[in-house]
Amino acid sequence: MSTITIPALNELRTELGDFSSIICFRALVVGTEEALGEKAAAIALIAAGRSRGKQVAEQLGLTGKGLDSDQTVPLLQKALGKDGTRLCIVEKIAQDGESIKVYCRETICSAGEPQGSPRKLSFTLGAIQGVMEQVTGKRLRGKQIESVLRGSAYDVIEFETLG
Repeated sequence: MSTITIPALNELRTELGDFSSIICFRALVVGTEEALGEKAAAIALIAAGRSRGKQVAEQLGLTGKGLDSDQTVPLLQKALGKDGTRLCIVEKIAQDGESIKVYCRETICSAGEPQGSPRKLSFTLGAIQGVMEQVTGKRLRGKQIESVLRGSAYDVIEFETLG
């Protein structure tokens, strides 16, 4: 098995480090929803996540590489999982024709939500979309099709190619 390396990022804060709490992130999401409304907040958060996902793909050298789940999943686990930013754990990526499904767990967007909550992935969906767009070189539309909050083992995002 090859060694996975992630480009080093400069520590952003000398005493507190580079991480913040899920509680603060959730306050940002809820406050944005209250200020803009649920739909506008979702658009803004997905767009922000998409931008971040593109950066992640570029940092990992995945841009234009094509979807190779065996290569992409371990890199995303390292970058976004417990050894990285802790956004989520990407469990697997499955491609069926033009459809791409990404199976995630412990997503920041679902954290702390009660079972049955209607909350959907926003920033996480956007981040995964940004990565997948860079990897495939295609513009994608993502939607959450399964949720850990509604009985699934994973938060599943399905992507279809636009145009």
